[in-house]
Amino acid sequence: MKKLLLLTFLTSAIMLTAQTDQRIYDIINAVSAERIENDVTKLANFGTRHTLSDTVSTTRGIGAARRWIKSEFEKTSANCQSCLNVFFQKDLIKKGANDRIIKDVEVVNVLAIQKGTKYPNRYIIMSGDIDSRVSDPTNFTDDSPGANDNASGMAGTLEAARVLSKYTFENSIIYMGLSGEEQGLFGGGGIAQYAKDKGWEVIGIFNNDMIGNITGVDGVVSNVDFRIFSEPVPPTETEEQRKARRFYGGEVDGISRQLARYVHKNVKQYMPEMNPMMIYRLDRFGRGGHHRPFNDAGFPGIRIMEAHENYTQQHQDIRVEDGIAYGDVLEHVNFKYAAKLTAVNAINLASIAWAPPAPKTVKIGGIVEPAAKFQWSKVDGAKGYKIYWRDTTSPTWDYSRYVGDVSEFVLEGIVIDNFFFGVSAVGKDGFESPVVFPNGIFR
Repeated sequence: MKKLLLLTFLTSAIMLTAQTDQRIYDIINAVSAERIENDVTKLANFGTRHTLSDTVSTTRGIGAARRWIKSEFEKTSANCQSCLNVFFQKDLIKKGANDRIIKDVEVVNVLAIQKGTKYPNRYIIMSGDIDSRVSDPTNFTDDSPGANDNASGMAGTLEAARVLSKYTFENSIIYMGLSGEEQGLFGGGGIAQYAKDKGWEVIGIFNNDMIGNITGVDGVVSNVDFRIFSEPVPPTETEEQRKARRFYGGEVDGISRQLARYVHKNVKQYMPEMNPMMIYRLDRFGRGGHHRPFNDAGFPGIRIMEAHENYTQQHQDIRVEDGIAYGDVLEHVNFKYAAKLTAVNAINLASIAWAPPAPKTVKIGGIVEPAAKFQWSKVDGAKGYKIYWRDTTSPTWDYSRYVGDVSEFVLEGIVIDNFFFGVSAVGKDGFESPVVFPNGIFR
């Protein structure tokens, strides 16, 4: 009888942890490259979307663009019985805030919130940038179509809202268009502060900045490679936490890095044709994106973007010089590729939004013992927990064991010194929370 019970437990564990969910494949298939092309074209045709550009015209400038974005979110909401709360969030940035703010400007973001049924104050976020620029970051009058940078990311966010609004989730999802990125990440900074003021529990943000180019300046052409940028540890960590890392590890295991690993694992499972590249860096070398203000506020955040950039098509005046056509125009955007990266976002938004919260506390023990020991705080909605481990030099979680609905476990024969470990919560449908790296020890 004991052997039968053990076999039943092992079988149910395998089924729970190895299953896929048809809804995720349905989400992938529902993303439309044609709709994304229409949206990128519309955004590029506003002429310029520079943060300091015209706000009165109905056809040109950032004002017309953000009103159109808001109207698209409202159309999506109307099709799902008002399931989205759509609104503007605004901050006044004064002239001289930096050398790119040459006049007072109201930085206006567009938010569409799909409230969760069980955890309405827990938010997973997808963002794209509304604004564009040419060579001179203070030139707010010349044509700046910004087709790839970043109409592609904004169009992907609009499309993800259309697809995911047909489902209900336990956690909340926010789809947002951010302004002021090219002037100093002002839109993301405003929303990050807004989230803190409102007491939001931010699970993470997927910042999509350039998801449409497949032909790189390096000569590589690929419609399957993409990069996931994530910083190693939060900038808000305490001195005590920094000192502890010297003895217990965790220098590449911060909350943003775990969010990146989550996306990597999910894509490998559901979209094996894609090649997610984990980049161990906050952003491109010396550059920045709109996930950074969220990281600065202590929230997990990553950047999802194309792998092979073409710098002749970024932040450039439209011109031909030495036989090279410069400018971020429509013909350089691959809409099928943008649809793939939109699907990458959508399936991870859905997976996290359907998952239970992650354990708040994970403690590890087993010092000078032939076993690794774990204790964690149980969470509402979890049907069980999974222990992950990997070689200390591995970028991804390579081994795992589902251990059921318990709050402690011992991995016999696994020496704590040789691996890094983490724990995730698993929901009734098999969706998991991001992995939590141990934040305490016991003996």
